[in-house]
Amino acid sequence: MPEVQVNLNITNQGNIRVVKLEDRKIIEELMINQIGERLGDLTDAEDKPRILLDFNQVEHLSSAALGMLITLNKKVNEREGQLVLVNIRPQIYEVFKITRLNKLFNIQKNRDDAIEAFA
Repeated sequence: MPEVQVNLNITNQGNIRVVKLEDRKIIEELMINQIGERLGDLTDAEDKPRILLDFNQVEHLSSAALGMLITLNKKVNEREGQLVLVNIRPQIYEVFKITRLNKLFNIQKNRDDAIEAFA
């Protein structure tokens, strides 16, 4: 499988893994698969993963990317972890609302609220 440059900025804030998605568009299947793999590896590396996904840079998200997020959320929940999404632009949030994914995911407006959302 050819490598695609996936731009994830992964840092720790306390016991929370903060993952900043640095790409403006997350629409290509290859990129989505690689982001899913990296996030899956992060999830597997911890007993109770606490992952904060920051969408500040993201302007476009494909339905395949939403599928990858659903899979990630399921995996995190299976490991009794938490996944919080933050800084989702209004046009992308609209898609979450239409698909009712805003009910599935813990979505916060800003980084401070997102950090506080972790139990």
